[in-house]
Amino acid sequence: MKEKISEVIQKVLAQEMIRDESVYLIGEEVAVYGGAYQCTAGLLEKFGSARVIDTPISEIGFTGLAVGSAFMGLKPVCDFMSFSFALQAMDHIINSAAKTLYMSGGRIQCPIVFRGPNGYAAGVGAQHTQDFSGFFASIPGLRVVMPHSARDHAGLLRSAIRDPNPVIVLENEMLYSQEKDFDESILDENFLLPLDKAIVEVVGDAVTIVGLGITVGICLEAAEKILKQQNIFVEVINLLAINPLDICTIEKSVSKTKRLLIVDYAWPECGVASEISASISSRLFGVLESPVYTLCSKKVPTPYAEELEKLMYPNAEDVASSVHMLLAKMAYRNKE
Repeated sequence: MKEKISEVIQKVLAQEMIRDESVYLIGEEVAVYGGAYQCTAGLLEKFGSARVIDTPISEIGFTGLAVGSAFMGLKPVCDFMSFSFALQAMDHIINSAAKTLYMSGGRIQCPIVFRGPNGYAAGVGAQHTQDFSGFFASIPGLRVVMPHSARDHAGLLRSAIRDPNPVIVLENEMLYSQEKDFDESILDENFLLPLDKAIVEVVGDAVTIVGLGITVGICLEAAEKILKQQNIFVEVINLLAINPLDICTIEKSVSKTKRLLIVDYAWPECGVASEISASISSRLFGVLESPVYTLCSKKVPTPYAEELEKLMYPNAEDVASSVHMLLAKMAYRNKE
């Protein structure tokens, strides 16, 4: 079966709204226009304006409304046109949604999903192209996931809507329009993915490569189209969940390969990549054949110019080169 990621998201939202009448959608242009990326197309006609709610351009307003309704037992899916705009609503997300269950002694739940595009987007400049994964991953009380494939988007979004906790789904603008083949079973309403587990996409023994969100694509491209042709068989892990992190799956893989590369489009410091690097370096210090390597974006605001933007983010060739570097370091050490 082949469909756009945006169409898969739309079908999952419709299924969950049919299954549970307490689920509703809220955000800018989610109703009449069908969402900025058509992820909610046709849902207004199907469910009506009481459950598919267009809002003014006021993230602080509609996010507060959504969080309050979650406290009262509804299950809002709060749609951000971009997580760059969610900066306006951080008080509601961090101080209300994430902390109230703990501060109320477990009496007040907040079953809410915050979803929308995060991180790399082509040609929209610095204020619309930034990655908040490391920030959200550090907040207790939030679950945070980053889907890549149609399977990921379907299974994680369903699980997020059904979870009693606040869940952030960090999607990517560049993936919405991609059409890829997938197993039709992911559209079954019972298909779920856990919100705390990574998936090993490619099995290998040379180097462990960890990707998250959109970077899983370039990791797979490097593994299957470049490195495999050179008889280098790497293990590729699709992280999926970043809060909590599935360190155990990574640790098991690195115990076998003894080398780790993390590919992340976020800035290089204080992010998911650096957290994984620190954790694995500590846990497997005596096992690693080479230092853990992180391949991230450059630490500058994203340039608008296309030729400069391309220089900011790693690609499949950069991933392959990093693998070669890790293997060369091991060979040099063995030679000594």
